[in-house]
Amino acid sequence: MQKPNYKNGSIVNLMSSIGGALGVKSQYGELSLLSSEELKNSKNIVLIVLDGLGYEFLKDKASALHEGLRGKMTSVYPPTTSAAVTTFATGMAPQQHAVTGWFMHLKELGAVSVILPFRPRAGGPPYSAQGIFVDDILNIETIAERISVDSFEITRSDLANSDYNKAVTRNKTVLAYDTLNGFFTQIKRALYTHTNRKYIFAYWPDIDSLSHEHGTASREVKEHFHVVDKKMRAFLRSIEGTDTTVIITADHGLVTTPPERVIKITDHPKLQECLTLPFCGDSRTKYCYVRPAKAKQFEAYVTTKLNNYCEMYKSEEFIKKGYFGLFKANPKLYDRVGDYVLCMKENYIFFDQIVKEDRHIHAGNHGGGSTEEMFVPLIVFKA
Repeated sequence: MQKPNYKNGSIVNLMSSIGGALGVKSQYGELSLLSSEELKNSKNIVLIVLDGLGYEFLKDKASALHEGLRGKMTSVYPPTTSAAVTTFATGMAPQQHAVTGWFMHLKELGAVSVILPFRPRAGGPPYSAQGIFVDDILNIETIAERISVDSFEITRSDLANSDYNKAVTRNKTVLAYDTLNGFFTQIKRALYTHTNRKYIFAYWPDIDSLSHEHGTASREVKEHFHVVDKKMRAFLRSIEGTDTTVIITADHGLVTTPPERVIKITDHPKLQECLTLPFCGDSRTKYCYVRPAKAKQFEAYVTTKLNNYCEMYKSEEFIKKGYFGLFKANPKLYDRVGDYVLCMKENYIFFDQIVKEDRHIHAGNHGGGSTEEMFVPLIVFKA
């Protein structure tokens, strides 16, 4: 299983380099492939995150993006959008921000929650309808709150006003889009807003969503990648002479999971009876909350019946091994990763549902420790 390189080779370290160029110091070291020294004289820094564009997907493709490819970085653990976008926003690893996956047990609310929509897993309105806000739970400080230059966020219109997005875009001007053309238009709008120095973060989700639906090697994903690549080349040409460094990367990659690699918890009732909560995390990393009286049964079942499909760790051991990051852990991290962590092998997923949950099995998945999921590209252009 691939462990993130939090010393000098992950997206956390990329954010240390960007932050350093903008006057923000981090306890995490800078990225060895791109230092703050290289960035500090750029008038504008644009960070584009193409959700789901793993390094393994990109590395052999002749493309405009490949022309700027410097190498690869690791994501964070788990390599999933909720954990990674929080790292992009804060410059911190999950060890500090404690966002650990799509489904999270929020002890403060006594509920398993879907963190980005910020609502109960069982459905219903977001917690903000009850007067509970993301800041009440996460207590995170963003890079935009610490830098002195103007900061912009380019995001899809249906995400722009979400509770989570509002929490991570404090001190940012948010510009929304509905189409790929609109995405690039809004980046340019931010660039040309005024002549002062700027930091611009731009997020495009569709490589990820298409990979979930159709698989990473599908025609739909390949065709969309070529459209994005073509429009990226035109965008880069259009901003020449603006003294801008454009950094392009991803939050994670994905693996494709055929039906025979889907492990359903309903097929394992002896495991299910050990749990006090539904699985948390993502399809490729599961946080298990286990009844103390059933701990030995749980361990024996996983090591004898599921050994071909997953690796098991005690959660505190997993934290100590440094998968979530370096330095002192956020105390809330321990509550959010349960008693045991199950890390799926190869391209297996573990699928569970709660009562009345409308959820289908994805063809493409992420959140595990494979090289396809963990490595993301570092692409740099000077305009």
